[in-house]
Amino acid sequence: MIESGVVRSTEEVAVGWLREGRRFVQALLVEVEGSAPLPVGAMMVIDEQGAIEGSLTGGCVEGAVVTEAESLMAGERGPGILVYGISDELAGTVGLMCGGTVHIFIQELGEGVAAVELAVLEAHGSGRTAAIATLLDGGQAGARLSVIDDVVTGSMGRQPLLDRNVAREAAGLLQEGKTTIRRFGDDGATLGDDLRVHIRAYAPPPQMWIFGAIDFSAALAPFASQIGYRVRICDARGRFARSSRFSSVAEVLIGWPQELMRGVSLGPRDAVLVFTHDAKFDEPALLAALATDAGYIGALGSRQTTADRERRLRAAGAGDADIERLHAPCGLDIGSRTAEETAVSVLAEIISSRAERFAMPLRETDGPIHSRDRG
Repeated sequence: MIESGVVRSTEEVAVGWLREGRRFVQALLVEVEGSAPLPVGAMMVIDEQGAIEGSLTGGCVEGAVVTEAESLMAGERGPGILVYGISDELAGTVGLMCGGTVHIFIQELGEGVAAVELAVLEAHGSGRTAAIATLLDGGQAGARLSVIDDVVTGSMGRQPLLDRNVAREAAGLLQEGKTTIRRFGDDGATLGDDLRVHIRAYAPPPQMWIFGAIDFSAALAPFASQIGYRVRICDARGRFARSSRFSSVAEVLIGWPQELMRGVSLGPRDAVLVFTHDAKFDEPALLAALATDAGYIGALGSRQTTADRERRLRAAGAGDADIERLHAPCGLDIGSRTAEETAVSVLAEIISSRAERFAMPLRETDGPIHSRDRG
């Protein structure tokens, strides 16, 4: 949605509608079989005046979902799962061009669940961690429970055991920044398959720390921001780091690596890149990164530079497991030469590493294309 030149996300639109008390249906992409253009968690909202915001499949099934949403607001059906795909009887009219099957949950956000949804979306908009769980099955389908900064609100409307187990699962998924379905027994136990609960996790953006205020950093930072990273460019050389070409694309921190990284907590979604090409910066930055749980730690350099750096790291106390964590030289071998091409190479390896997939041309592989399809 565009207002006064500002693009608003579907979540932001939903927040506005909830605050207004507008009557609308929320459609959530809760499960994908095979391939789909958008990830699980994609949202579309349809109000009683016919306004539509968001997308679920990039256009494949949206028209059919709107028709079902209108039926729901007219009282002709209740909340529930819609399934579309090439094996569906509607394949000829709304089947997925990309060959997958999608499961979409639609519900009018009425009193009770609206407050839980609004609280989560507002928390997400303010940068706080939040997750919301939606019951997909049974007579109480649509019941919602939220976890915001470790505080649980709402209920699945069934047994207290289900609430406790769903809250625990939601808190765990927040740590991973993962949106998915969890299954529970009818009594709420984790060992069961009677009830499906969709959990949307709104975690803070993953962090990317780049050491070295050089051309490669300026080229890579905007790409990384566009794919969701919060990017920091770090350098102890203030005269270099203060250039607008860095501050215009990332947050800039001036200081020595070991000082800047002191007390920083990084997890599997985060990345550290060392581009300094200077031993007095490289080694402290890499050792500080290795002391965290960062999922990707990479360093530029030639084969000889990499070998020399590895010897110095071992002399400084790094072990085999530490060296194994390093992506050095970082990047995929795609023949990149310019700073911008190198940025593409490095980001491609980060994405490949995060998805735990060995990068190859798609035409030389088979099976699902999207990494989420392997889950």
